[in-house]
Amino acid sequence: MSTERAVATPKAKLPSWFSWVRTHRPSTETLITFTTLLIIIVVWNEIARREIVSKIFIPAPMDVLRAVWETSTEGYHGRSIWVHNLDSLERVLIGWVAACILTIPLGFAMGLSSKINAIFDYLIEFYRPLPPLAYYTLLVLWFGIGELSKVLLLFLAAIPPITIGCSQAVKNLSLAVIQAARSLGASSRQIFFKIILPGTMPEIITSIRISLGFTYTVLVAAEIVAATKGIGWLVWDASKFLRSDLIFTGIIIMGLTGVALDAIIRMIARYLLRWKYM
Repeated sequence: MSTERAVATPKAKLPSWFSWVRTHRPSTETLITFTTLLIIIVVWNEIARREIVSKIFIPAPMDVLRAVWETSTEGYHGRSIWVHNLDSLERVLIGWVAACILTIPLGFAMGLSSKINAIFDYLIEFYRPLPPLAYYTLLVLWFGIGELSKVLLLFLAAIPPITIGCSQAVKNLSLAVIQAARSLGASSRQIFFKIILPGTMPEIITSIRISLGFTYTVLVAAEIVAATKGIGWLVWDASKFLRSDLIFTGIIIMGLTGVALDAIIRMIARYLLRWKYM
């Protein structure tokens, strides 16, 4: 009785470029995001092309691109728009980083101690809802019209989200877990670094992201008083001359810068919270 040997036919090898496309094809969410942006640009262009709204109020996308090229090559008041953006970014980061260094420990202290919370909670809640321009006038009166008053305004704007987020994250921790660790002989240092810090880190990072976004929204208010540089000042100055193309340019650059900063924080969060994203 003869037996037939099955001969396995090798699978056809895919071209290298096709394999790369299959491996790196965008996700459904990415396609939805880019489709949404494309629809917005198309609708924006049609509104400008058909002059449904005057170009004084809504310039065409090409006018905005020309403004980007103009301010990049010729500058605005002697400085490139990217230099203006870096000047603003420097102010934001100095104020925000200083607030993080000061208020993260303060938030932990407020969450762990009811007495410390009683000292600072109502002070922060008092000025948190105040419009930035309300107390910016005092900062200018006390510290002058230089860089210090601008950075202080951004610093004060960054404080409430971080302190509230940190203190609330500590309060949300389960006391049973902390008490169990103490009963097993864990020291205060071990409890903080092994239980409190890892348990509160996700909420702290979220509060830091919110704080950075809120600090960036105060940027224009910080740069409208006696400033001659900065992307917020550029938008404010362009509004005096009805340069809506420059206003849109500044707003888009500020928005993209904010998205980039938030993306960096999320990358750092994924590294610090590897156990959460595994």
